[in-house]
Amino acid sequence: MSTLCNYYLTLTVIGLILTKVVFSEARVEVPELQVDAIRYEYIALQKSLWLYLDKEGTSKSSEFRKVYDSHRKFVNDNFQSNFEVGRYDILNHYEWSLLERDLLQIDRMFDYYQNFMNEHNNTAEVNERAILDICETVLRNDNVFSMSRIFQELELVMVKQTLYYRAMLESTDQICHTQQSAQQFIYSLYSDIALTELKGYTMMQFSWMMLRIYGKGNFSQEVELMRMDYVKRTERALKLLREVMRRADRILWRCDPGKFEQGKNYDEVTRLLQGYIENEVDLNKEETCREDCAFYQSTRSEGCFKDLYCARQPRCSGKLYHCTYVDADMWICPASRNSTRRYEYLEYENGRVLGQRTPCVRGTTKVESWWRYLFWHCSYCFCLCDEISIKSDRYFNLRETVADVDNNRVVTGLRITKQNRIFHLQIQEGELLPRGNINRSSLTWKPVENYQIFDRDVRNGRDYHTLSYESRSMDLDDIYTDDNSFIVVGVRWRVVGAHLNLEAKLAEFDFKMGKLISPETNSFWKSNDNTDVSGERRQKIKLNNPDKSTRTIVKSIPDSRHNQYIDFINTSMDKDAAQSTVPFIDTQEVTSNPPVPLSGVGIYHKGRQGYGGFLAPKIMTYDFTPHVRVPQDIN
Repeated sequence: MSTLCNYYLTLTVIGLILTKVVFSEARVEVPELQVDAIRYEYIALQKSLWLYLDKEGTSKSSEFRKVYDSHRKFVNDNFQSNFEVGRYDILNHYEWSLLERDLLQIDRMFDYYQNFMNEHNNTAEVNERAILDICETVLRNDNVFSMSRIFQELELVMVKQTLYYRAMLESTDQICHTQQSAQQFIYSLYSDIALTELKGYTMMQFSWMMLRIYGKGNFSQEVELMRMDYVKRTERALKLLREVMRRADRILWRCDPGKFEQGKNYDEVTRLLQGYIENEVDLNKEETCREDCAFYQSTRSEGCFKDLYCARQPRCSGKLYHCTYVDADMWICPASRNSTRRYEYLEYENGRVLGQRTPCVRGTTKVESWWRYLFWHCSYCFCLCDEISIKSDRYFNLRETVADVDNNRVVTGLRITKQNRIFHLQIQEGELLPRGNINRSSLTWKPVENYQIFDRDVRNGRDYHTLSYESRSMDLDDIYTDDNSFIVVGVRWRVVGAHLNLEAKLAEFDFKMGKLISPETNSFWKSNDNTDVSGERRQKIKLNNPDKSTRTIVKSIPDSRHNQYIDFINTSMDKDAAQSTVPFIDTQEVTSNPPVPLSGVGIYHKGRQGYGGFLAPKIMTYDFTPHVRVPQDIN
């Protein structure tokens, strides 16, 4: 009986051991980042080739053909790009300049190596001396060139001296130059360095194998030491990279252009609230002058008394707000007839000037207040006109804009554009590829819907939103997801109360495969539902006495944060005669280079004190940090 029990116990132990081995092997995962997957693939290839060379009975020609053809295929399948000179110029460090020189040297050597193999497809015709020359060049180890020394310098500078961390700080400050988020910059830097290092490692392994085939030695010890050193360096680099990327910002926005050009890199909401001169006698139906200007906080232009100055300017057909008295008499310089401004400037008799005094092309007009019956002063008031007219572009599209998910396309960029007087959120879309890549050749800006506000079946509040004095707020939010299995596939504005509010559509995807997973059902719209009176209440950004946004001589900087809002208002009376609506709209495209999927999008305000600033979109690049893993099986 005891013998039988021991027999079953032994079988159980063996079963547990086998189960442990099976599950251990099942837990081995292929790295998820592109460069790490290529490294993983080569180390597996390297192992299989050395095992092949260790087999007895294989001919020299078979060994040569196996190693040569395997390397040629691997190289052509995985290395299509070179290390780009000057791409990381913001790393203004002496150590980096030396490293960049070394990396370029490896790249040039690899180009020769790759071209040689492609030019000599027939292994039977490959000259032994030519192969040995390549091996000697690659394995050279002196003061002129040493691959091993370059590898050690890479680790010393990038890991031990934490240049990756310094690069994160530099890229955060130089976002205008890099066109990448800080995390994306670090990831690109790591990828380029790691690929170049792998090129060097591949050439060294190829050289040792060829020397072995040609009978120049066994080299087993050299190869194993090199492999172990490479694996340990990689592990240390990945551990630091993961920590730096975790800390790095993923927001990407555009800085001000070198020169502002309306219609090209910015645009304006026009004639929403605009300075307007009107006599008190025309501000009430009774045509009286019994009050003062400040009495009229919400009124209309009710007529044109005796065809005075009111007959010489376009009438405000909307509502008038916040009238105020400045002085009795003035000279008015009217704007050109095709301008959205009413006046260039106003100069009062007391010396006060509203706006910037410039040569008045149409000539100034003297306007004087008057007395009625010796008791009532009929003063000219300065009011704000809210008028819907052909010159007032104040419309925002409410229709959704979604990428072509049926063809595996996702949002890669965002901009605000104006068409038919309507502001639209326009998306750049591209085909999603495995491991977070985007097919560059597929990138396109999806055309916005070409409709007009007066078209049949187009309705205010459903298809578009009209700004007005009562409804002129823009919510400033970062709309993103912490679930790394979802990316942005669409955007739209909606109206919440009196606010325009951003929404983003997020869809599930498979990172390794680069495929959207049933996007029609596995997707949802996300937004920030807080208002200024409910939930986690929004804070208002106030513009104090702002001048036109384009008059600043210094670059705008972001000054808003998530869960805030801003109102469209008129510019300063004194600085601009309240003729413009601010903030302006930044219409530059916000895209990353290279393109990547997005985890989120946002609307923010940027500006400087004393100016109206700009509303602009921003993007949040995909978070690659969770995919930075050390492949355990290469140890």
